[in-house]
Amino acid sequence: MAQSLEPFDNLSNKNQRSGRADSRFGRRCIHFWVARGDFLGKAIGADVDGVVAQLAERLVRNEKVAGSIPVGSTILKAGNPRDSELAIAARPAIFRRMFDAAGTAPTPSKAQVFLRRLITSVILWTVILAALFSGNHLVSNSVFLLIMIFLASAGLAEFYGLVEKRNLVCFKWCGLFGGGLLMVGTFLHLIGRLGIYNSPARANDFETGFLILFVLGLCVRQFVSRSNTAGILAISTTLFGLMYVPWLLNFIQKINFFPGVDGKFYVLYFIIVTKFSDTGAYAVGSLIGRHKMIPRISPGKTWEGFGGAILFSTAASLVFAHFLGDKMAGMNGRHALVLGFLLSSTAVIGDLIESLFKREAGVKDSGGLFPGIGGILDLLDSLLFNAPIMYLYLRHILTHP
Repeated sequence: MAQSLEPFDNLSNKNQRSGRADSRFGRRCIHFWVARGDFLGKAIGADVDGVVAQLAERLVRNEKVAGSIPVGSTILKAGNPRDSELAIAARPAIFRRMFDAAGTAPTPSKAQVFLRRLITSVILWTVILAALFSGNHLVSNSVFLLIMIFLASAGLAEFYGLVEKRNLVCFKWCGLFGGGLLMVGTFLHLIGRLGIYNSPARANDFETGFLILFVLGLCVRQFVSRSNTAGILAISTTLFGLMYVPWLLNFIQKINFFPGVDGKFYVLYFIIVTKFSDTGAYAVGSLIGRHKMIPRISPGKTWEGFGGAILFSTAASLVFAHFLGDKMAGMNGRHALVLGFLLSSTAVIGDLIESLFKREAGVKDSGGLFPGIGGILDLLDSLLFNAPIMYLYLRHILTHP
């Protein structure tokens, strides 16, 4: 048996001079025997089961994987019939690990990830903006509402999924139902089907009243719950989810239907500036990022990337204002400069907030709907806090020079 392992020992000695185990040695040897089968082993006069047993012992000892294969001085030895049976029994575990390692997809490069994110974002926002700028108001309004309901509902569902992964309780279906009602109710107010038309304050009053009733509804839901004893936690997580996704996202509707201006251009402007912030942060951070911002929350975020976010976002803001500033009431170079800096900064903060939630839940992405991006929350994270900032700037500064 010692002779059957001698070629592999000679090959591995160079990799073990430092005293550290070379785990690749075991995998390569096992792969050798699996690929060629017992026939080759018999042809060269080797005991395949004994070889596998020794390789298994070495692989497990080197990688310190306890419990997957029985290892010991009296268990896996060459020439023992019982050990031969154990070697055969050990084969599936060894081979499964080897196949799992071989079947793992290679990690895409940063350039590939960036390209996937860019293509997905361009396609998605092109569809949304094409519907938004449709000449038919019925079509544009209907598609806009459907998109908003989908984004709010899917994003809220992902947030509640993070809550559940954290082993926290929430009233998921109450939150989803409430989020849909909030989006539809605000939409009807903004287009004049409910309440007073052309009054932003009226839509805000509706939201305030809705949130009050929603909290009361959650309390009643807790009253009738017989199994949930964590009422404060369930009410808090459900309400926070509603305000984090649908309520913040609702400001996009308020921008789009803001009275006295063509809100579509403000929506387009705010999305482009925000997404250029994401692009700049990722591109610059990947190329020259060295100094971590908050590594315990998001190890990939760097101060260099933050600078790239501000640079890209501000440049996009100035270019947009230069070519389409006449379509936006009150917009000029000074406001473009201020908004570029403001929106890029809050976009990074919004991204970090979602990263905090994902890290606590133990996941990399909130979902897997969009290639290269992740889930809905991964798409919206930088937009959620920028929407109310853009709305407030539009309402209190741009339209009140």
